[in-house]
Amino acid sequence: MDFQCGSADLDALKELLAVFADAFEDQVSYQSAVPSDQYLDKLLAREDFIPLVAVADGRVVGGLAAYVLTKFEQERSEIYIYDLAVQEEYRRRGIATGLINKLREVAREIGAWVIYVQADHSDEPAIKLYESLGIREDVLHFDIKP
Repeated sequence: MDFQCGSADLDALKELLAVFADAFEDQVSYQSAVPSDQYLDKLLAREDFIPLVAVADGRVVGGLAAYVLTKFEQERSEIYIYDLAVQEEYRRRGIATGLINKLREVAREIGAWVIYVQADHSDEPAIKLYESLGIREDVLHFDIKP
């Protein structure tokens, strides 16, 4: 199976939301209030938003959404992978690794000094993937309500 990896357009971004909904078993977050085309177009135009999709068999089967964070302590930036998922029937085929490698290319192009991602303790496949590509740091994550 061949897959193509590249930047998402509006239609691909909407397909990616459906992939995330299925992969994360979270229809409410990803499908109950899909943003308008105008909102998504505005997001796609931003330089600090990096949406990548994997296309196989003519449809989006995986992807990631990442954000560029401009730092203040030094003149540099880092990239945070906010979401990454591959449809279940396409897993274990190198798609997630391909997406991250494509993001690495983007990171080099923009001069980012690091890419980072979080994984749940219970998500062994994600942990194994990320350990194969980078250095593990055990940190705590807190959600603070506004």
